[in-house]
Amino acid sequence: MIRVHTERIVPPRALWVPFDLGRPIGAPDNPAFQTRVVRAALELLECPTGPVLEDFPDDEPAGTPPDMPLACPVSFAAEVAELDAEGELLNAFRTEVEGLRNWYDVAVQQRGRTTADTTGLAPEAVAAFIAAFARGEEPDNPLSEVSLGTALKMASEDLKAYYNESVTAQPGRTTDSISLANWFWGETAAARVLNEVRKHCLGREGGEYQRLGTTLLVPRRQLHRFEG
Repeated sequence: MIRVHTERIVPPRALWVPFDLGRPIGAPDNPAFQTRVVRAALELLECPTGPVLEDFPDDEPAGTPPDMPLACPVSFAAEVAELDAEGELLNAFRTEVEGLRNWYDVAVQQRGRTTADTTGLAPEAVAAFIAAFARGEEPDNPLSEVSLGTALKMASEDLKAYYNESVTAQPGRTTDSISLANWFWGETAAARVLNEVRKHCLGREGGEYQRLGTTLLVPRRQLHRFEG
């Protein structure tokens, strides 16, 4: 959080850190340093009175590799924005998901966990489920404990996590939230597919699908990318 904002909000406990936006505990792949940051924040809970605003004393360790621009590992002859939704776009989407799989496996091995598994489906199955909605179909619900609309929302979150975890596993890639959002929503076939799903949801009856189409699948601040 920006320090001046914290001073105005006056939370009970806050630790200011000098890292880039989107890196609240420092650069990735440095668990020892990140643990120091987390412990410093938790130690604020031991202060008998508040509010408390303290500064973390150190910058990120020297030698943190410079960020490289994000790029999709799969190249297409045409711009993603020009691909047809019913044909080329879905083929590009499938190829994109397959092309990220090796980096995703590296990410899971390095981190020992993933956030791309709320549905319990493999990434390829998540992609196929979402692609069916993009074609205007109503696929079978793979999650019997929730509604089809909720399953779609969960699948979309798994898909975005799959992309983000895959691309940030590549050495030196930028990992701040703004760059990741710009990359995903501006350069991937997956984002275009989610927008097609969004449009189909707006044409369906029911409040759940209307919410999916209005705000839950594509953030409003990213809708400008799909206009025109």
